[in-house]
Amino acid sequence: MRETWTDARLSDFADHTDQRFDGVDRRFEAVEHRFDVIDQRFKAVEQRLGAVEQRLGAVEHRMDEGFRALNARFDAFQRGLFQVGGGIIVALIGLIATQL
Repeated sequence: MRETWTDARLSDFADHTDQRFDGVDRRFEAVEHRFDVIDQRFKAVEQRLGAVEQRLGAVEHRMDEGFRALNARFDAFQRGLFQVGGGIIVALIGLIATQL
């Protein structure tokens, strides 16, 4: 290994270093291009997810409406059972009262 550096050797070293950094710059540009492509793909995915989110919101709304209707039907059924049960009880009391 040499202990001294001549101007020619320093110039060669600088040129060689510049060439290597130019290669690194080209590689970074390729990486940046890949990131640009990935960003575009993410934007497309975000748009698709937005559409899916809207569809899920519509499904959720329809399910809420369906459950409300189902709950109303159960409430009506329960009210009818109470009315029939109450009518049977009143009829039985009337029957018992007439038999005494």
